[in-house]
Amino acid sequence: MTSARFNIYTYVTFSVLHTGLTDGSDVEQTPTLWEREGKSATMQCNHTKDFTYSYMYWFRQLPGETMTLIVFATTGKKDNEHDYGNFDKEKFSASKPVVESGTFIVKNLKPEDKGWYFFLYLRKTSIHSRYFNISTDSIS
Repeated sequence: MTSARFNIYTYVTFSVLHTGLTDGSDVEQTPTLWEREGKSATMQCNHTKDFTYSYMYWFRQLPGETMTLIVFATTGKKDNEHDYGNFDKEKFSASKPVVESGTFIVKNLKPEDKGWYFFLYLRKTSIHSRYFNISTDSIS
């Protein structure tokens, strides 16, 4: 009898959507990364806007569902003090140690984490965002 072993890999790709008055040159993000099921996917975003752009929102859209806010982060708060709404802090983590950057982590990856993830940073009426796509593939 031959047995087959399958590993589930979660593949994170980053696609760009620009909203607001930006061409995207003021935003940097983590390039593509691969992580195994059970590991964490860490997404880093940086911007070169001024200190007034201190708010960062992380969203996700699962296949067939509407977009949902996971966490609102701002500087001056500890990771567990950000507003996660109804989302589990054991599954998601966000940090924003300085105005110009933020990190978002999806922990203990599972196939159901597949979807689009993106951040939005803003100051009053200026909005800037980037998308992240998490998808799963089986590799034998």
